[in-house]
Amino acid sequence: MLNKAFSVYKDSFRGFSREVWLLSVVMLINRSGTMVIPFLSVYLTQVKHFSLIQAGWVMSCFGAGSVLGSYIGGKLTDKIGYYSVQFWSLFLSGLAFIGLSFMDSLFSICVMVFIASTIADAFRPANFAAIAVYSSKENRTRAIALLRLAINLGWAVGPAAGGIIAAQLGYHWLFWVDGLTCMSAALYFRYALKERQITPATNEEENISEEEPTFHTSVWKDHAFLFFLIFVLLNGIAFMQLFSTLPVFFKQEVLINEASIGRLMAMNGLVIAIIEMPLIFVIEKRFKSWQLISVGTLLIGLSFLIFNIFGNNFGASIACMLLLTIGEILSLPFIATVAMAFTSNKNRGQYMALFTMTYSISHIIAPNVGMQLAERFSFDALWWAIMLMCVLCWIGFRTIGNREKRAFAQVA
Repeated sequence: MLNKAFSVYKDSFRGFSREVWLLSVVMLINRSGTMVIPFLSVYLTQVKHFSLIQAGWVMSCFGAGSVLGSYIGGKLTDKIGYYSVQFWSLFLSGLAFIGLSFMDSLFSICVMVFIASTIADAFRPANFAAIAVYSSKENRTRAIALLRLAINLGWAVGPAAGGIIAAQLGYHWLFWVDGLTCMSAALYFRYALKERQITPATNEEENISEEEPTFHTSVWKDHAFLFFLIFVLLNGIAFMQLFSTLPVFFKQEVLINEASIGRLMAMNGLVIAIIEMPLIFVIEKRFKSWQLISVGTLLIGLSFLIFNIFGNNFGASIACMLLLTIGEILSLPFIATVAMAFTSNKNRGQYMALFTMTYSISHIIAPNVGMQLAERFSFDALWWAIMLMCVLCWIGFRTIGNREKRAFAQVA
């Protein structure tokens, strides 16, 4: 039994091109140096002595830069290619984070945070485009999962190391280490990874035949994709309560301390690192993408509703994190795969730009909507609202899945 499980786990990491592995290493290096963002609000309030409202404005500038960066990154990907966009985004964002350490006034910090976020998030649509080129249709979802594994491992290292650096050396060094890590990832990317030229033969690799529907030249004319993004946005708003309202709920309502909250949050990354790759390897050939996305979205809603069913206790908190993580595994990688299925080599940048912008927008909306509902009504009301939102997503994803066979074709 154990040998079979180990064999499945090992097989789930097979079949990737060398480029996919190198992209994952680049992502691991980059995310391992992610120290500024996790501690930015603490730096602003404790070191710069800004008010919570002023810190909120800075974080809003970060979100706005993320949206603009995703848009610009997509445009540039279609014009100059995914390779150059990724390299320059990594390298210049490193310089931007170092420059941020020299800003003192609220205005200058807001401007610099906006610039840094814009440059850094131009990387995302280009990265999706690269995954589409370097992976095959058969392993694309697992390739996305491999990148998510690198991201989660990096996040486990970066903030922990950042906390030590901030405590021992001071916050100023966070910006330098983060910046130098970004630049190191860029240089490793340029040295280790060679650009693959896209040729007509690539269409054969993606199983695009002449009988299939013609791809849209403009993302704004693809009504099915825009309809799909509405439910991606709702899914993102629901899931991103994990990073905003849920920690506050754990502290105020479940009455657990910061150390326990940290362990609960770490459970998310740990479970993903252990089971996401083999789980996707097993289920992706047995179910259609839209079926998995629909079930995953419902699990995300149920993970929050569990507090209304079983009460605000630590056991329910553990169950919440486990359900939320499984819902994330079943929905997020497959959502990205489906988004890529709408694209061709000629329009992938603009499609991935709008896709990543959707998550950036949900990252802006989620904390405000969650906090407002919790404060004005209650956390119980918020959890019911999130569940309703996820049910709407379930209906929407199933509707599109039934109508758009091209986009929601089985990944196998």
